[in-house]
Amino acid sequence: MAKKPTYDSTITLTVAALVVIGIVMVFSSSYANALVNFKDGYFYLKKGLMWGALGTFAMYFCARFPYYKWERYANLLFFFSIGLLILVLTPVGTEINGSQRWITIAGQTIMPSEIAKFCAIIYVSTTITRKKDKIKSFVYGVLPYLLIIGMYFSLIYFQPDLSTAFVLGVVIMSIVFVGGMKLTHFIGLALTGLGAISSLIAYIVIKGDSYKARRITAFLDPWADPSASGFQVIQSLLALGSGGLFGRGLGRSVQKHFYLPEPQNDFIFAIIGEELGFIGGTVVLLLFLILIWRGVRIAMNAPDLQSCLLATGIIALITIQVIINIAVATSSMPVTGMPLPFISSGGNALVVFMALTGILLNISKHINPDRR
Repeated sequence: MAKKPTYDSTITLTVAALVVIGIVMVFSSSYANALVNFKDGYFYLKKGLMWGALGTFAMYFCARFPYYKWERYANLLFFFSIGLLILVLTPVGTEINGSQRWITIAGQTIMPSEIAKFCAIIYVSTTITRKKDKIKSFVYGVLPYLLIIGMYFSLIYFQPDLSTAFVLGVVIMSIVFVGGMKLTHFIGLALTGLGAISSLIAYIVIKGDSYKARRITAFLDPWADPSASGFQVIQSLLALGSGGLFGRGLGRSVQKHFYLPEPQNDFIFAIIGEELGFIGGTVVLLLFLILIWRGVRIAMNAPDLQSCLLATGIIALITIQVIINIAVATSSMPVTGMPLPFISSGGNALVVFMALTGILLNISKHINPDRR
């Protein structure tokens, strides 16, 4: 008798654990900040619980919604995401800390670039499936996706948000590669991309008068300017170092008290390391590794090309963001704003990641149980 198809319970439990850790750690790391800035120490906790509830609903809906039916809405989602990215650059957009990346709706800020990640994965996966015979052609298969990357990259870059633009470009190319592009095309584009990035970094360093240049020099030697460009990196390393093996204890971080800016967002892994120690940080890393491993298995055993590409895009996005966030917190790369999936405070980003997880769960239900 054939086994009844079921969702991947490992992914469900892993994501649930990450979300719970995220809500707890966001509350712990943000209490002082919220008390001073919003006169309510529970501000980020309430926000996290609200977005967590919306994310749970989004994950449940996407897990129940057949993955192959997203094809019907792929074009609509693409134009919707482009429209939002254009809208955020108009006076409708909300500027925070010198960046215009948000739109405020009913008192809540949303980031169109996060929604664009969801829409881009569905659109690219669907369109490659539609024209899978042409993907080996550079002109008809690869070039259109380079134009799509250029469109997304330009709109997000001018917010400005170089890291998100870069991540989205890499995710799209990952889908195209798995979709069947020639290895020679991939190698050529990869080398061209590395050359372009190297040239951009060299230009920024030589010019030397932008915040991007200061971030690069701070990465090379944070102690050269400890009170300005190197401040975040130093405080993050102090937090991780002072946590030791077992940590100071939940809620006992020192760096979150206005030493480490916005500890509930991009540097939350440093607070995890300080309060929960090396063991706590390792547990978080293991949870991400389990999630990525299960996602890769789903992509490899997917029932068709569309589901394989969807799973590839979702796991590529999660993997890249985890690597960048932790690399920044450990001073393994220059500082850039990249939230830690499921954990960092970030409203609609949590909803998007949980919705994508729902799609992954739906795909897992269509895999032959004997191949799990």
